[in-house]
This record gives sequence, C-alpha cells and structure tokens, in this order.
Amino acid sequence: MTIQDPNTYKLLTPGPLTSSLTVREEMLVDRCTWDKDYKEMTQEVRRSLLELAHANPNEYTTVLMQGSGTFGVESVLSSIPGADDCVLVLVNGAYTERMCQILTYHRIHFKRLDFAWDSIPDAKKVEEFLAANPDVTIVAMVHSETTTGILNDIAAVGSVVKAAGKTFVVDAMSSFGGVDINVPEIGIDFLISSANKCIQGVPGFSFIIANIKKLQASKGNARSLSLDLYDQWRVMEKDGGKWRFTSPTHVVAAFHRAIAELKAEGGIAARHTRYAQCNKMLRDGMKELGFDAYIDAAHQGPIITTFFYPENANFTFAGMYDYLKNHGYVIYPGKLTERDTFRLGNIGEIYEEDVKRVLAIFKAYLDEVSHA
Repeated sequence: MTIQDPNTYKLLTPGPLTSSLTVREEMLVDRCTWDKDYKEMTQEVRRSLLELAHANPNEYTTVLMQGSGTFGVESVLSSIPGADDCVLVLVNGAYTERMCQILTYHRIHFKRLDFAWDSIPDAKKVEEFLAANPDVTIVAMVHSETTTGILNDIAAVGSVVKAAGKTFVVDAMSSFGGVDINVPEIGIDFLISSANKCIQGVPGFSFIIANIKKLQASKGNARSLSLDLYDQWRVMEKDGGKWRFTSPTHVVAAFHRAIAELKAEGGIAARHTRYAQCNKMLRDGMKELGFDAYIDAAHQGPIITTFFYPENANFTFAGMYDYLKNHGYVIYPGKLTERDTFRLGNIGEIYEEDVKRVLAIFKAYLDEVSHA
C-alpha cells in the first residue's frame, strides 16, 4: 500500500478530530474580542446550542468556558456545590474517575457508586443509594465514556435523580451533537461538552447547558476565579456575548461554522446515522480480522470503540500506530490495563469510504507482520 505524507492524515479519535477545511479556514481571520460582530457570533453559538439541546431559553442558558472539556467539567463541579452539598459520582470509566479527582482537589464532599467499566450505571442501584444517603444533593455521570466506548443510559438515571429531587450533572463531552439529548426531558441541570467533539469544531473551549435557576443559586460557590461558572454567565449576559477574559476567537469562529455544517448535514439525527453506520462497519470489519470489541453491541456508543488485541498477537501498538499513520490514519491507545487494547474513533470527517480504507490497511498490516 502507498505510504503518504505523514502530515496529511485523518484522526480516528474521539476529539480532537478531523474537521472540514471550511471549518479550519474560519481561523484565518483575526477577530477582536470586543467587536460587536464577534460578540454576536458568540451569542449565535449560545442560542444554537440551546436549540440542539431542545432547551427553552427562559429556563436554560449556555455558558462558554475557555479551555478543554475538563475545564468545563471542573468549572461545573467546583462552582455548583455549596458548602453543605454532597456529590454522588457514578463511576464506570476514566472520566468519572477524573470527576472524583476534581472534587478531591477542591475538597468538595462526594461519594462514589462504582460499576464495572463494561456495564452501564444501574438506575435501580442509584435509586437505592440515594434513598440510603439523603445527604447527596447532586448526581454526576458521563454519557459517552470514551475510555471504553460505552454509552450510558442518562435517561433512566435522570428519571431517578429528578424523582429524588437532586441536581443532575452530565458530562456529554463526546456525545452532544452526535447523539440527540433532550436536556429538559431527561432532567439534566448541567450538561457539559466541548468544541472539538461531535459538532466537529477545533479544540479551545468547552460549553455548559445550564438550568438558569440552579446556576443563579450557585452564586458565590465558585472555588476558582477563572472557572467561576456563574460569573462567566453573568458577564456574557450583561455584555451581550463578551467573555470575562480573553476568548479563543479563532476557535469560536470555527465552531460557529461547524454548527452551520451540522445543520446542513441534516442536524443531529443525520450525523448520528452517519456515525452509527460507520461504527457498525468498523466493528463488523475488525471482528472479521480477529479484533473483538470490549463493549457488547447493546451498550456500544457510536463514537469510539475499544478493541482487544487478537490472541497471540505478534505486533506492538507502536508498530501498528506507525503503519496506520503512514497510510493516512491515526489511532488511539487503550486506557484499560488488564488486557492490551486500542481504540478507534469514527466521529469527525470520517465516512464509509474511510472505514473501508482503514479495514484494508489493518488487513495489510496483519499480513505484513504475519510474514515478518
């Protein structure tokens, strides 16, 4: 197979991902943070995100926060709980473990309810835990856990959380925009995602879909100046799209374009269909090559898949990575420790023809190493 320019490859990752040329071209213009056109661009982004979340602007708002997705998660978890609050984290992957780490850093009272990393949080067990622990006031979980590729059932858990009268925080980092999430219907109070995931922008900021009343009630709770969620929102509202501190202007412009391209593709429904079809093709094709998926099909999300190495594999991840990259695609290492794994994402500018090429490259690689 032909080896191509190592600087021109596509990303089989859960974000950053391969964005369109037209999205990247938006970053060629320098913009002023105080300019009224730029501030209106920020406001359009905020309004569009509420629409994608099916959220009423009288009840919900959007807050944009500088930094990666983890900055957004930390902003919520360090700004929303008060001194008397207790957060319950539903742990079934590395990113809920990170939530626990954030809460520990900020010395916020929390408890954890653990589940196997290849299973979804059980809503019944959450209900029982809440009944036995009335001090819990906030429940936090991840929707699409890119550690494994599992898609958790936020609707079932949300029903239990709302029935118990608790605040519900969802990290939808790698799913929002690629999986339809009706925020009010599920009962989510704070949803967190990032510019460089399913909306197919580039890295630089995260965003939070927030229940206005719950956000207002958090005033004064923030434990960080830069990550003060309430104050970030207050300034954006007061100054019509002005960020408190220097905003990632190029990234916002790219994201603004990415939202338009999402709508042009047919919205979340169409994008989800593309992602799901590519994911199934990838899973089926890799299985034929001897690579079993870590998550069963019932709970596999359409974003990224964790694959086990075949038995008696005679290759290294580094060798496989270099071969794939030399032929146009970059893959992700595994995050599991008990067995050798790697991950293949299929969001961004990835289409069925890409999946066919990737499968052919894997087959050629396996043929090559088997004759080495």
